[in-house]
Amino acid sequence: MVKILLPILFISLSLYSVGQVKKERFPSYFGIQVRPVFPTRFIGESSASFLKDGFSTTITQKAGYSFGGTVRAGLTKLIALETGINFTERNFDIDMAVADSNIFASNDLSFIQYDIPLNALIYVQLSEQFFMNASLGVALNFKPSDVGVLTLPGGSFSFTHAGRVNSLATVDLNANFGFEYRTEKSGFFYIGGSARVPFSPLFTLVSQYKYQGFKTTIYGDVDGSFLSIDFKYFFPNISKRGPQFQRGPIL
Repeated sequence: MVKILLPILFISLSLYSVGQVKKERFPSYFGIQVRPVFPTRFIGESSASFLKDGFSTTITQKAGYSFGGTVRAGLTKLIALETGINFTERNFDIDMAVADSNIFASNDLSFIQYDIPLNALIYVQLSEQFFMNASLGVALNFKPSDVGVLTLPGGSFSFTHAGRVNSLATVDLNANFGFEYRTEKSGFFYIGGSARVPFSPLFTLVSQYKYQGFKTTIYGDVDGSFLSIDFKYFFPNISKRGPQFQRGPIL
């Protein structure tokens, strides 16, 4: 976990440093975020079933998690650019069966990826310290490797399930909505929600059933859409250059 977290924080801090200019009018802020991710049928398919030669496989997305660093660079009093880098793990249940053989089994599969969101963010000030904001943009994803599991239900039967990555780099549509409480000395506290809609499958599931000399293989795409609850904390900007606490356009 530490080996994963340190590169994320390093890259995010580098992005934050780039956003700092000598005489910035609208300051940049660095923060961290944690979010549980959930499957949904509102913007995608949370499960998929495949069948061939009496062999069936159903893969169902479960809750996962994501964490990373985030950078917010102010462009105007109303608009900011938000980016960063995140580690995301999504989990799946796999149920398999062979018709008329009384062979049933289940297993689980985890899939990880890294993403860099690029969002345009708009503020709406509700009071002196409470803000509502919404953002829309894309997320650039990197999928480092394929994944797979082997299931042995007993006897000579075996099931193999592999998540094959079709492209190491993909793009998702990313939308966010939330509220934040701003303090001058303690930083910003944010809670909100996100929706992620991929433009391509998360991976292709390759399911294989073997019994003695018999073998059947099924292929099917798995959707990667999800909803999440986002928790963010932005550190106070201690830089002495430019204004340190943006009160928003109506104050």
